[in-house]
Amino acid sequence: MCNVCMPISDEANTTDEFADQLLDMLNQGALSLMVSIGHRTRLFDCLAELASPDCEQLAAHAGLDRRYVREWLGAMVTGGIVKYLPETDEYELPGSHAALLTRRAAPDNIAVFAQYIGILGQVEDKIVECFRHGGGVGYQHYPRFHEVMAEDSGQTVLAGLDEYILPLIAHIIPQLEAGIRVLDIGCGKGRVLMQLASCYPNSHFTGYDLSADALSEARRQAEKTGLTNIQFEARDLSDFQHSAETERFDFVTAFDAVHDQAVPQGVLNGIYKTLKTSGTFLMQDIRASSQLQNNLNHPIAPLLYTLSTMHCMTVSLAQGGAGLGTMWGEELALEMLRRAGFDTIDVHRLEHDFQNNFYVMRKIKGVGDK
Repeated sequence: MCNVCMPISDEANTTDEFADQLLDMLNQGALSLMVSIGHRTRLFDCLAELASPDCEQLAAHAGLDRRYVREWLGAMVTGGIVKYLPETDEYELPGSHAALLTRRAAPDNIAVFAQYIGILGQVEDKIVECFRHGGGVGYQHYPRFHEVMAEDSGQTVLAGLDEYILPLIAHIIPQLEAGIRVLDIGCGKGRVLMQLASCYPNSHFTGYDLSADALSEARRQAEKTGLTNIQFEARDLSDFQHSAETERFDFVTAFDAVHDQAVPQGVLNGIYKTLKTSGTFLMQDIRASSQLQNNLNHPIAPLLYTLSTMHCMTVSLAQGGAGLGTMWGEELALEMLRRAGFDTIDVHRLEHDFQNNFYVMRKIKGVGDK
C-alpha cells in the first residue's frame, strides 16, 4: 500500500503538530530578537513617523546602515509585523501594530520586553555551566539589565503610580503630602523614587540597591533634576533582618525586587523591623501561583520561567541565596509576609496590569511583638 493511502496514526498527528509548534517557536524567538533591535534602533518609531518609506528613506531617517535595515525589514514583513507594498517597494507599520511597538505607545509598548531575550542569550553558556555544576550567574554579567529594567518599570510602575498604585492605599497620599520617610528596596536607577520625590517635596526618600552603577546613574539624575529630598545607598540586604534600622521609615516599597534577593525572608523581616508602627509596606511582584499546575494557563508563564532560570533565580544563587525565582507565587509570598510579622495583607490586581500583584500591609504590632 502506498504511503499516501495509509491512515495516519494519532501519534503521527501529534508529532506533526508538535513539529509545527517547534517551528513556530523558532520563528517567534527570532522575531523577538528583531523586535528588540527595532526598539533599540528606533526603527519602529521611525516607521510610525513616516508615511510609507522605502528602505533607503527609513535608513536615512533613522541614521542607520541601509543594508542592515533591509534585512531587518525582511524579518518584519515575513513575520507579519510590517506591511510590504511591492508595487512601490515601500513599507508600512499598521496603526494597530504601532500601538504596541512604539515609544508613543507606552505603557503598552511590548517591544520594551523583547529586549530581555537578547540579554538572557548573553549568559546562556554560563547558565549551562550552572546546570552542570550548580551555583549561579552574578548581576555583573548582565550589563544592560538595569537599563532595560528601568524602561520596563517606566511602563509597569511609573505609568500607573499616581493614578492606580498609590490610590490602593487610602491614607498614603495625605501622609506623603504632609511629610514622611520613604524607603524603596531594590531601587535600581531610582525612577520611582525620583517621581515621588518630585511630587511630594515634604517627604524624604531613600533607595537601597546592590548595583553601584545603577545608583551612580540615580544620583546623577537626582542632581540633574535638583532633588534635595532623596538619597541612594549601596546596601547588601542579605543581612537586612539584623542591619535594618529599627522603626525608621513610615512607608516602604519593593517593586519586583524581593524574589531575586539572596535572603528574601530576611529582607521581609528587615522591612517589618524598619517600618514604624502603623507604617505601610507596598510590594509589587509577579502574579503567579506557587504551584506549577495552577500556571498552565498563565499567558506568559514560559517567558517568566525562562526569566527566572536565566536571571532572577540564578543571581540569587550566585550570592549563595535561596533562589526563589520569578515564579515563587502568591501562596509563598503570603506565607513569607506573614512569617515576617504582617497579619493583614491585601492583594490587589490592577485591570491594566495582568502580570503583577500589589500587596499592601501595615505594621500593627511593635517590633518585639511578632
